Amino acid sequence: MRYLIIGASSGLGRELAYVFAQNNCDLVICSRSEKDLNTIKSDIETRYKKKIEVIQIDFSSLEEVEEKIINNINLKKNIDGILFPVGMMIDKDDTLTDIKERTKINNSNYLSISHTISNFSKNLSIDDNISFTGFGSVSGYLGRKINVSYAASKRALESYFESLSFSTQNTSANIQFYILGYIDTGLAFGQNLKIPKGNINKLAKIVYKNRNKKYKKLYYPSIWILICKLLLVMPLNILKIIQRIYKWALKIFFFH
Repeated sequence: MRYLIIGASSGLGRELAYVFAQNNCDLVICSRSEKDLNTIKSDIETRYKKKIEVIQIDFSSLEEVEEKIINNINLKKNIDGILFPVGMMIDKDDTLTDIKERTKINNSNYLSISHTISNFSKNLSIDDNISFTGFGSVSGYLGRKINVSYAASKRALESYFESLSFSTQNTSANIQFYILGYIDTGLAFGQNLKIPKGNINKLAKIVYKNRNKKYKKLYYPSIWILICKLLLVMPLNILKIIQRIYKWALKIFFFH
């Protein structure tokens, strides 16, 4: 088995690389940091004796995606699945963010992913067994003041994977999509989060286990399915009142 992992140099992508290699998979790992990729390549090849290929790529650039992924004939040979634990955030991402920055965010979190999948899924037949695994975010469930373009692109990605599940029904393609809450990666390090973080190794093992399911859409940690549904049906003014009560309770019980 041979899998392509986009965004494999850190966080969930790195964990997926190790879990898939442990399960006898050869890998093509991609990210912006060639140095980090080569470190992972060396470690995995030493530990698990698997073949690891490295592609240095900036996924916010559609031109690089076209050159290094879409037009890479050797890459397309014997690929059993593509995983997209890739994403981009910036410090100041609001409704006034510069169009160049918004374009990079949108490319990294949505357009480059959909472009890659559409190219790999062209002319799929009932015998073509390939999996596409995407990762969304609970941040895309409601409008927000910060991470505006990030959240919007993650919401678009979720809709795209839903549509993908319908368009590939008569093929052997397998579609999985994970909506992520807080997980124990570098993005959450040092943050004072009130909701427990999900274990990244456990998530990677779930992804591997589900890789050949026809269509799977999961929240991780699973508590977020309840939180997201409540956010969708609850009026905004009620949410603001609950937020104030929550902050008040924290001050009373934890800071006095």
